[in-house]
Amino acid sequence: MSAQRILVIEDDLDIANVLRMDLGDAGYAVEHADSAMNGLIRAREDHPDLILLDLGLPDFDGGDVVQRLRKNSAVPIIVLTARDTVDEKVRLLGLGADDYLIKPFHPDELLARVKVQLRQRVTESLTMGDLTLDPQKRLVTYKGEELRLSPKEFDILALLIRQPGRVYSRQEIGQEIWQGRLPEGSNVVDVHMANLRAKLRDLDGYGLLRTVRGVGYALRG
Repeated sequence: MSAQRILVIEDDLDIANVLRMDLGDAGYAVEHADSAMNGLIRAREDHPDLILLDLGLPDFDGGDVVQRLRKNSAVPIIVLTARDTVDEKVRLLGLGADDYLIKPFHPDELLARVKVQLRQRVTESLTMGDLTLDPQKRLVTYKGEELRLSPKEFDILALLIRQPGRVYSRQEIGQEIWQGRLPEGSNVVDVHMANLRAKLRDLDGYGLLRTVRGVGYALRG
């Protein structure tokens, strides 16, 4: 699988560079945004697997950023803050943050917190209406009936269900599922999507999978 993507929203360039180095050395793909607005844009366009969010940003309070992110995303958010009070921690968690770290912190603690959040995201069941996907059991059910999928069909559905409504291009699906190893002009993605659509249709779920002509595929959110 491709490297998990972490978005660092931090206006202090020195801190951002240290985070980028520590996370990069641990095998993550790291992107950086130097303001809340840039961070919100990057989160919407890049769909990171996890966000590290500085609380004291120049344009918006980090708490406001958490609220805005939570309007349309369940991405794990770890807040980095110097405000070590119980009220502040309760406020952040109440707004939708998944975890927080008090500055200064040790890199090993940061990496441990990141691993926990990403592991929880990978192992928890994913549900969209009557469709449920269990990554640990590699089990998919629709309206209570098991949907028998090939390994690649399962991986594609797991990719799509994490961002319902988002259109993934054939190139993105090829990159995520086959790590970009498909030859130019290959129709492998289309074949797998056709098989997945047929299996959903057999369980009266034909309309779940949406094809956007000339763009790609999505699950109807």
